[in-house]
Amino acid sequence: MSKVKYLTQEEAKKFDEDLFALGFNNDQLMELAGLSCASVIENIFPASSHRRVLVICGPGNNGGDGLVCARHLCLFGYNVAIVYPKRPERMAPLLKQALCSGALELSELPSLDDLSNEYDLIVDAIFGYSFQGAIRSPFDTIIATLAKTTISVISLDIPSGWDVEKGDVNNTGFSPAALISLTAPKLCMKDYKGAHFLGGRFVPKSVEQKYELNLPQFAGSQQFARL
Repeated sequence: MSKVKYLTQEEAKKFDEDLFALGFNNDQLMELAGLSCASVIENIFPASSHRRVLVICGPGNNGGDGLVCARHLCLFGYNVAIVYPKRPERMAPLLKQALCSGALELSELPSLDDLSNEYDLIVDAIFGYSFQGAIRSPFDTIIATLAKTTISVISLDIPSGWDVEKGDVNNTGFSPAALISLTAPKLCMKDYKGAHFLGGRFVPKSVEQKYELNLPQFAGSQQFARL
């Protein structure tokens, strides 16, 4: 089988536009992506050893994926807390759903010491493929903390603060223990050495063939595959 294709930022944007043209919408894609991310976490960081989870959400769709992931993790038996510094109104329903499912919302990111004492896993859902430029407050401080923590971090789509094509151009020093690429992996992850998964089992064959993605086979009804 040919190697999986890694998308540029422009290709990822056009890819989503093609999905929208076929009738998909943002809410639907975030639900499917978030479910797949929670499924990966349940598989490699089971609640028996990583029950206490902190999900850090950004202001865009990546943050929405994180909110959906948080809700499903609650349903899977995890104790979930959410840090959500900048919240657009359009994400309010997803936050409400996560909270009513059992997640707790924190007013700020705990200190490094408190993170080590209170959590077993951090989910990085701050920035996705559309991120570019400098990292602004308060996310610069948050990502700096992620770079220093000894707790396992799993990132959704790309490590937050990375350029989607060139990698850690902001010199954050942040590299997660595991990563879930959504729909298709992005170019910055081509040399990534951590545990790498593909989430989001909803790509129509016509779109996969158009972009020559060569996506891996999903086993049974699983919502993810290992890359």
